[in-house]
Amino acid sequence: MNRFKASKFRHTEARLPRREAWIGGIRAGSVSSCGNHVKASCRWIAFNAEAAGVLGVVPLECEDGGKRTVSQLCCHSDVVMDFDFSPFDQLLLATGSADQTVKVWRLPESGQDMPGGAGLTLGPGGGPVDMLQFHPTADGILASGAGKQVTVWDVGRQQPLTALDSHGDQLQSLAWKRDGRLLGTSCKDKKLRIFDPRASPAASQSVPGHENNKDSRLLWMGSSDCLISVGFSQMREREVKLWDTRRFSGAMITMALDTSPGAAIPLYDADTGLLVLAGKGENLLYCFEVAPAQPALTQVTQCRTEGSTRGLAAVPRLALDVMACEVLRVLQLTDTALVPVSYLVPRKSTQEFHEDLFPDCAGTLPATGAQAWWAGDSQQVGRVSLHPARRSTETFSSPVIACTQLQAADASSTDADADRSEGSGYSSPSSLASPGSAATSLSASTGPSSGFASSPSQKSLQSILGPSSRFRHTQGRVLHRDTHLTNLRGLSLTTPGECDGFCANHQRVALPLLSAGGQIAVLELSKPGRLPDAAMPTIQNGVAVADLSWDPFDPRRLAVAGEDAKIRLWRIPEGGLRETLREPEAVLRGHTEKIYSIRFHPVASDLLVSSSYDMTVRIWELSAGREVLCLQGHTDQIFSLAWSPDGKQLATVSKDSQLRLYEPRRSPQPQQEGPGPEGGRGARLVWVCGGDYILVSGFDSRSERRILLYRAQALPEGPLSVLGLDVAPSTLLPFYDEDTGVVFLTGKGDTRVFLYEVTPEPPYFLECNSFTSSEPHKGFVFLPKTACEVREVEFARALRLGQSTLEPVAFHVPRVKRPLLP
Repeated sequence: MNRFKASKFRHTEARLPRREAWIGGIRAGSVSSCGNHVKASCRWIAFNAEAAGVLGVVPLECEDGGKRTVSQLCCHSDVVMDFDFSPFDQLLLATGSADQTVKVWRLPESGQDMPGGAGLTLGPGGGPVDMLQFHPTADGILASGAGKQVTVWDVGRQQPLTALDSHGDQLQSLAWKRDGRLLGTSCKDKKLRIFDPRASPAASQSVPGHENNKDSRLLWMGSSDCLISVGFSQMREREVKLWDTRRFSGAMITMALDTSPGAAIPLYDADTGLLVLAGKGENLLYCFEVAPAQPALTQVTQCRTEGSTRGLAAVPRLALDVMACEVLRVLQLTDTALVPVSYLVPRKSTQEFHEDLFPDCAGTLPATGAQAWWAGDSQQVGRVSLHPARRSTETFSSPVIACTQLQAADASSTDADADRSEGSGYSSPSSLASPGSAATSLSASTGPSSGFASSPSQKSLQSILGPSSRFRHTQGRVLHRDTHLTNLRGLSLTTPGECDGFCANHQRVALPLLSAGGQIAVLELSKPGRLPDAAMPTIQNGVAVADLSWDPFDPRRLAVAGEDAKIRLWRIPEGGLRETLREPEAVLRGHTEKIYSIRFHPVASDLLVSSSYDMTVRIWELSAGREVLCLQGHTDQIFSLAWSPDGKQLATVSKDSQLRLYEPRRSPQPQQEGPGPEGGRGARLVWVCGGDYILVSGFDSRSERRILLYRAQALPEGPLSVLGLDVAPSTLLPFYDEDTGVVFLTGKGDTRVFLYEVTPEPPYFLECNSFTSSEPHKGFVFLPKTACEVREVEFARALRLGQSTLEPVAFHVPRVKRPLLP
């Protein structure tokens, strides 16, 4: 006889659907939060949309075999950090936002209009609401996590019942035990805590969890005393741990997964014991069977999906196709689609119901109410059969939002409410529905004050879909191999983060080399092809290159900043280098420490600005070879600086998380200061929209790359808009095309170039098609506009530096009829 009982789920297989079964035509947001970014009830799916404060909402099942209609729910004035469906009322949705409020919504029946306003609002609280979870047994109880505190709410009374504030740092996850008695949390202080909210606001138990403070998650294993946590080890390995709260001094078992950097999203099904894990930004789904009694964590299957994971959600068991032996279904949120992945147990017969695979599960009728639970009632939710013939059809509608109250709220919504809703819900047409799916989006229509799409008779198509960019269909293509420079050898790939890596003008390109002495190769763009294997003439700078830039008014003058705190000016002979240059035209001395970056003035010749480790910004008059101004006021490393288009102002962003604006001819001190990106990992800035706004790229506290838009004359007010892009180590380098309003963003070591049209009105950032290369680029530098081929409707051209090649990349707008030019 076998010592161990064989699991009935050991042969579970993941089945990926055909593309026809995907919920496509969406644009998922890239919110940096601890949430799953997608949730499902038995009726609806909700997901983070591209526009801040907006959720995409789509029916779980399509009716009559037709296409699903994607609607948008404009929830908050800032980013939606997390949201959750009630386990009882399948139409009740709670949303938490960076605007510090929690809102509760009643979604409509399928085919009806989305609500114009929230049923009720909780807060504002003491910080952004990062996580939400409804109580598993009592109706009207909701836990929200903000900063270091968990608040347990009586939703019906709109009052907090208790605040759990024993945390030493930022919360990372919270989870109710299925019997509703206890609540567990994970925290950035690397501890796991157990609370009995009705007994005390202090933690009843705590234990060191994962050794790395990067994102960790905690889940209860049903009503048992066991927990699952996922996080990172001290060596940055992703790991899964099983815990028993009766012996909470250490983990029962620890399993290392891999060394991928993306935070893992865990989904656990207590009825089957299956655990699904997916890393954000990755396309691999793990499935394990968890056996806490042994204890054991056994991999059942894994599958690769076509798209990268933005979010993950489990479909409720009551919505599974039990006759197909579907024991679990997860929804993978990608950039452009929701992909349902079914986990099936192969059985010879699919004509009968398999009781062993589908035990009774928790029903949809709550066991108790909010006040009764708070008074000590711990009744459990009744269980119902999944057998199609015995399945209960009883539904529950929570009294926390009465239907009559909702209708009255809709009827009395003011114009101010409508304006606020619309302000928070602007999105490009691709944010929820792609242009190709516009026809299906029209059926999700509401009144003009709701902030959603209205009928075609009321608004134009653009009003229905939201503002969109004229350049949303932009295509980037690498030009023919005949235009490439190949066989580049000995390139320096370790230039400082403040440097673009190389620089180019319409005639030539300058590339720092790895050789000693700070050598720089200067190549003529008019002479493409394979470079000879023999040594070529170079510039001998004498010290390592910190930054370099071509003079916009003199294509033969190259300024090079060195690590010896000097700036050397080199003059390239007509026709290019024929012999090695050893003596610069001039040397600028004044900085006392290594220089970060240099920038030429945009409208005046012979003017150069530089920033240094001595925390000063100096302006140089090149014709006289002297320093003319020294700007003060910085307290830490200067990441980036940029002249305004008219050259009257200079903006800087630095490691002290401050943005500063100078008028050099007026004062050496900053005229304005405002809050910049968080953290000290790097930042860049560029002036946009005619010099009225400043765009800054940087990182948030969770290392997500993001872009921020400021009004240039109101820096102290903070950013007008913040858009998260992805998680990557390199700083995004922005290039702004003044003629089209399009900003290009990519980092050294990236394969993707993001494109957004920047507008001075909400939603400020309109997404365009991004460009993706087959291998990481070491640098990506744009050429002057005169290099563009306007006959091909080309509006920008760049040079992409690979491992050993330099390739021109053209960005153009597809046109059926090309413009007629002489």
